[in-house]
Amino acid sequence: MPLIGSHATVTGGLATGGLSCAAAVGAEVIQVFVSNPRGWAAGPGSAAQDARLREAGIPVFIHATYMVNLGSGNPEVAGKSADAVAHALRRGGEIGARGVVVHTGSATGWDRDRALRQVGEITLPLLDKLGDDDPDLLFEPMAGQGQMLCARAGDLAEYLAALEFHPKAGICLDTCHLFAAGHDLTDASGVSQMLGELAAAGAGGRVRLVHANDSLLGCGSKRDRHETIGAGKIGIAPFGRLLAALPDASFVAETPGGKAGHARDIATLKVLRAETG
Repeated sequence: MPLIGSHATVTGGLATGGLSCAAAVGAEVIQVFVSNPRGWAAGPGSAAQDARLREAGIPVFIHATYMVNLGSGNPEVAGKSADAVAHALRRGGEIGARGVVVHTGSATGWDRDRALRQVGEITLPLLDKLGDDDPDLLFEPMAGQGQMLCARAGDLAEYLAALEFHPKAGICLDTCHLFAAGHDLTDASGVSQMLGELAAAGAGGRVRLVHANDSLLGCGSKRDRHETIGAGKIGIAPFGRLLAALPDASFVAETPGGKAGHARDIATLKVLRAETG
């Protein structure tokens, strides 16, 4: 049965804020930032907060800073990205996280082949250091804008090949990203077609997390604009199909509306889970 939750605010401390937020919205699982999501500064963490979060037992995922671009042709950005991912993985181990989400990045400043090669060169040493109890590194395809390395599910074939299909390399799907990239999830067969493309890319059994977000804009827009579940262009039904198809994944809302919005979307997803379970 999929666990359902949301991205959690951590004001007051990772455990203090995260657990309070989870209780307020009815989350069974949470996603958190462990550093500034729009900067390079690495958050030092608190041993007491880490211990309290581990002891609480709620499943946790970390989202690495949005600054990360493992495919960047700028050596400074690539180096800082490597450090940021290493930091997020270390913090994930310290709090007992199930996975660390990182965007698949873009070939900024050079060509796709060199970008993918660099992704492997940076990431494989980090993956090789991870033990069975450490978090998986979850790669999240983007909406398709610019020179993004992964947008459609099939793009993950080359990406995972660059990572030598490492067993600790997992996948985070974002429904808004998939829709923006051209997967028409509203079609009766849209979810199954997307999952078939994912399986053909060698990523079918690697989905650990789903960012459950409706889309403000239409299919193929290549723009990442989240909306409340059921209030956007995707609608409610596709989320039910995804919950049924991915029973081992966790579903986390990153939708607008703050805690009230997350509580509403979590409730919607729980109803869908009950109907499809």
